[in-house]
Amino acid sequence: MSVVAQVLVFAGVAVVALSSAGLLRARDLLTRLHLLSPVTTLGAPLIGAGLVLVNGWHLGSGAIVATVLLLVLTGPVTQAATARFEAARRGAVDEDLPS
Repeated sequence: MSVVAQVLVFAGVAVVALSSAGLLRARDLLTRLHLLSPVTTLGAPLIGAGLVLVNGWHLGSGAIVATVLLLVLTGPVTQAATARFEAARRGAVDEDLPS
């Protein structure tokens, strides 16, 4: 494993571990969603890039890239929709705003 790949995987795992530690301390859903964002936008791409560097470019690497892209593209949208639903449930959403 090259040094660059090791650094990328280590950095991605560190992001995931730190976010997980924060999730254990978070009290409400909106804080947990906020702490989940670095995992989907930073941790997963770093780990995926490191794994692609280790494995080289072939079909397995394509699957890694597809999985990371799916997570990066859908993670923030799912988190925003969940936060919007929770805010509406709490009555904190202004009804004049578009949904």
